[in-house]
Amino acid sequence: QVQLVESGGGLAQPGGSLRLSCAVSGSIFSINAMNWYRQAPGKQRDLVAAITTGGSTFAADSVKGRFTISKDNAKNTVYLQMSSLKPEDTAVYYCNLGLLIRPGGDEYDYWGQGTQVTVSS
Repeated sequence: QVQLVESGGGLAQPGGSLRLSCAVSGSIFSINAMNWYRQAPGKQRDLVAAITTGGSTFAADSVKGRFTISKDNAKNTVYLQMSSLKPEDTAVYYCNLGLLIRPGGDEYDYWGQGTQVTVSS
């Protein structure tokens, strides 16, 4: 069974930092897509950052310069380093990975359980 296990959420003050982790539990062949989304109450789920297998990164304008996505291939783990946090960053954050379970197989879309990030003074 393959699962995504998220950790690192919590409470931070404005200007503070948090580091989110998303680790793959179970055997896979490769990770083909790596994304972080967030969803605030009453809002749609939005893409905030992505990283390719080659290491190229994307960040939404709202978080550019403050959030950094990275990966550790050996650990099958994706990270989101969040700095200079603002109250509007408050949301549930979800990792989203496209996984190839076995060579020659199909790619499947997996979601983490979500981790709450609250930014408040």
